[in-house]
Amino acid sequence: MPASCEVVFDVFHYHQWRWRWDSLVSHTEVDGSAPCPYVGAVSANAGGGLLRALSMRTEFVSYQRPRLAAARMLGTSFPFSRWAASMKHEPAADGGSILIYTYNIEAGPRLLRWLLEPVVHRVFRRQTVKRFERMRAFLSSNAFEVEAWQRGYHNAGL
Repeated sequence: MPASCEVVFDVFHYHQWRWRWDSLVSHTEVDGSAPCPYVGAVSANAGGGLLRALSMRTEFVSYQRPRLAAARMLGTSFPFSRWAASMKHEPAADGGSILIYTYNIEAGPRLLRWLLEPVVHRVFRRQTVKRFERMRAFLSSNAFEVEAWQRGYHNAGL
């Protein structure tokens, strides 16, 4: 990614930035209206674009700014019977960062898994690649704006 781990992490997890680039969700909100997740936080996520009908509730099982965040789906949300993902951020030699996104999905219902799962995996992978390309493009032209916000926001202890 063309920005530091700190910038990339915040652009993904702070909702005020995420809505500007994320093509996979149309709305995301942490229960209690927190500006970003934390360990144990539950968030509601509504799908975006062609996946607008997809929505899920997730619980954050790890949140270690700016290096690691991980969440799992609560309940089910067709076509997912299980979903979990993690994002690991590592500094790159060029001043940018490397984002390692790992996910595990299981399609359901169980009787149709053999039919649904290959399609679900293909669509989710394609949409994830598009999503992170949009994030990269946003960072290429807006990282300076995020850095300025961070200086005020995180230095104020918010």
